[in-house]
Parts: sequence; structure tokens; C-alpha cells
Amino acid sequence: MERFIVGIDVGTTKVCTLIGKLGKSGFFEIAGKGFAFCSGVRKGIIVDIENVANAIAKSVEEAESSAGVKIISAYTNISASHANVVSNRTSIDISGENREITRHDTEKLLHSVREIQVAEDRFIVDVLPRQYVIDGFDEIVDPIGMIGTTLEIDADIIIGKKASVQNLFKAFQRAGLKIDGIVVEAFSLGEIALNSDEKEVGVVLIDIGGGVTNISVFRNKKMLYYDSIPIGGEHITNDISIGLKIPYTEAEKIKREYELALTSLIKNDQDVILHDLGDTGSRNVRVSEIVEIIEARVCEIFSLCREHVLKNKVDISEGAGIVLTGGGISYVDGNWQLASDIFGLPARVAAFKPLGITKPEYAISAGMIKYISGMNKTSTVNPLKRLQPYLKPEKHNNLTNGFIKILKKIF
Repeated sequence: MERFIVGIDVGTTKVCTLIGKLGKSGFFEIAGKGFAFCSGVRKGIIVDIENVANAIAKSVEEAESSAGVKIISAYTNISASHANVVSNRTSIDISGENREITRHDTEKLLHSVREIQVAEDRFIVDVLPRQYVIDGFDEIVDPIGMIGTTLEIDADIIIGKKASVQNLFKAFQRAGLKIDGIVVEAFSLGEIALNSDEKEVGVVLIDIGGGVTNISVFRNKKMLYYDSIPIGGEHITNDISIGLKIPYTEAEKIKREYELALTSLIKNDQDVILHDLGDTGSRNVRVSEIVEIIEARVCEIFSLCREHVLKNKVDISEGAGIVLTGGGISYVDGNWQLASDIFGLPARVAAFKPLGITKPEYAISAGMIKYISGMNKTSTVNPLKRLQPYLKPEKHNNLTNGFIKILKKIF
């Protein structure tokens, strides 16, 4: 039986759906993809559930058509705007005559590590073990069956905002879908945008979307920091619109046409014909005038990212560098040079072509698929030719059952 994982990225300006078909080796290929513009999200917050639901449905329909399957459930993302990651460590004593660690012991430990104080408007979305430690020996992935007297766990605890998750759940429900689980965006992107050396030595991952920029810092294969700023690619377009007094749609077209964030990269500072607001006439501006506006906002975004990291006392002075991704700006030439200058570190733009992804907009969905495939989970799909008017989803896996229990508690 074919195995599929579906990742749906609900962003500020768009919804992207990818259907990943899993091979026996655990690698995946993109079986279907869908894209839909979305205007029901502002600065990462759902403000129009119906609009988001329609965008999800449209994106899913397009992915279903290209893959030849019907999507019933999917994984989705949660950003730093709605979630934070807290590290915790706890331990238990191993009882029993042989001191052999059982599944009951690990479940007891996972329950214990969840016992932290959480604000009333938040809840624990998931617990992700980083490593187990047996009698002082660390970096153990699966302790079941091993012998020891003390079992410890280092875990990342994902804490989400109840209202944000509830609204996301309702949007999926109206689109006729179940949620298999929620994946933190930084973990998704870290799977495909970063290499193992960067995660080990230290790297700042900056994901610039339409309305929000997410910042995460990895070192020693752990995520040390995760936050966001409510600024993205939309703000660059808005700056062009206001600065040049032209319609927003024309400003977006110009931004995409020239794709420059550094005036020193201009090869031909030619005149550009602009149409004034209200169709009152047209005039000429130089390309350099447009790029100066883009450069100013991009510099501000990177400067704010740096300030956030340093304010939280995260040392990045000797890190591997900066990695940029996101549909808000990663396609713009000159962005990595500006990031390198502002952070004082080498910078690069993440590339996803080896995964069959040509647009950065699909990066989060692809990252979700890779991340979940490492956990050996799947989503529920059915071949289109065998659909019935009402489909009963297959029995959900443990991750899904756990997530459904969480949702029942917060609704």
C-alpha cells in the first residue's frame, strides 16, 4: 500500500499543499502540489476563517488533481507568532528486577517532562525528545530494552496559543479536512534548509514570509531560540506603493520584476514608467529609486532580526552563518549580502531544487513532509477512482490520537 504525507502551509498571503509519496527507504517524492492566495490572515493571525478555509480547499483540490488521490487529513504548521519552544529535562528511576527499560518507563518519562507551568491561554502542543540519557550516557535515541538505573530525557516542549490553534482547526474543519498534527515551522525548515554542520556549529535561520519573519537559532543540533517579527514581503511592497505613490498591485509587480535589494547590483539604471494612483497620469523614475526603497526595508528586517537575537543573549559571534528562506524575499538578489553585512557573518539563500521544489513558497510544506517521514507517520488519502460519497478516514496513528485528545481539552 502506498504511503503518503500531506503538508499544508497556511501563510499570511498563501496556502501551499504538498503531497509526499514515501518510498521504502523513507525518502519521498512530490506526488502533488497546490497553491492558493489567501487574504484571511494578517501578520500571521487568522482574521477570516471562511477565507482561509476556502484557500485551503482550493490548494488541496489542486494537489489532489495532480496526485490522483483524495486528501482526508494533513499536517499543518505553526509559527513563532503562535508558539514557543521550551527545553526541559527530567529523570525517573528504573525499577524492576532486571532494570530493563520498558515502553511504560519512556511514557512515564514523557508525561513527567510535560509538567511545566503554562499560561491559561496556551497549551502544550507536542513534546519532542532530543535525547535520552541512561546512567550518565547521553545521545541515546531509543532506550527501550536497555539496562540502567536512571533514565533522563532532554526534550523540546512546543507551547501554542489556544485561540490560534482553535481558529486553525476550525478553518481545516470547514475545508473538510482533519489535522494529523502540528509541526513548528522552524523544525520543518531546519530539515531541508540547513545541513548537519550548520546545525552543529551554529546558524541563524531567517524565514521571511508575506507578513511575518520567523527567526530561529540552531547550535549543537538543538534549536536555541525561536521568535518572530510582524514584518515581511508585504511591507516592502507597501513601502514601494507609498514611496512612489502608485497602486499596491503595481508596486508588487515592480518588486517582482526587478528583484533587487542592493543598489550596487544595478546594471542599468534606466527609467521606469509608473502609473499614478487614481490613474491621474504617468511619470518616470529611475530603477535606483525603486531599489533604494527595497534595500531600506530589507536592512530594517535583518537589523530587527539581529536585535531580537542579541537581546535574548543568544551568542552568534562564532556561528556558521545566516541562512535565508521564505517567499517574501529569498528570491531577491542582494539579500544575502545585506544579511552578511548586518550580522557580520557569511550568509546564503537556501536551495530546494534537489527536492523537486522550484519555489521557496513550498519549502515549509516540504519540510513538514520530511520531518514527519522521519517519525514514520502518514496522512490519510484515498485514490480518486475509489471514492465514495462519504469517506470514513482510516484509524489515526498515535501522534494523531494524542493531538485529537489535546484539541478536545482546549475546545
